Amino acid sequence: MGIDGLDGQLIKLLADEPRIGMLEASRRLGVARGTAQARLDRLRANGVIRGFGPQVDPAALGYPVTAFATLEIKQGQGVDVRAHLASVPEVLELHTTTGQGDMFCRLVARSNADLQRVIDRVVGFDGIVRASTAIVMENPVPLRIIPLVEQAAEDRP
Repeated sequence: MGIDGLDGQLIKLLADEPRIGMLEASRRLGVARGTAQARLDRLRANGVIRGFGPQVDPAALGYPVTAFATLEIKQGQGVDVRAHLASVPEVLELHTTTGQGDMFCRLVARSNADLQRVIDRVVGFDGIVRASTAIVMENPVPLRIIPLVEQAAEDRP
């Protein structure tokens, strides 16, 4: 599903001010409240907008160390490995990949020493053959979606 300029403006407004009401959003966008609500409903129904939850900083929760691990798994063990990794709270994301590894996950830990505990828990599962881990030094471009939204809206007026 593509988005147009109004969709892009609505998404940006909701990203900037997630607690804004539809009446105020429609006023700022210069459209009827029903139009803004219909656009929001369509964006949610089509999976463009997936949620409105708070953005939580793991470092503020006491997990300032971030690392990425590339995992090689035994063939046919994908479902079991996914279930295992989903049970580890410090695994924030998991992606299946092509290339050198089979899975790529983002991990957090309380310290570099604690990262070893997290890695041991991750790889302490029979379906994982090998892991290669890289510690994040800084995050100069944090996860962002709005530039992509703006580009998608420009592609379809």
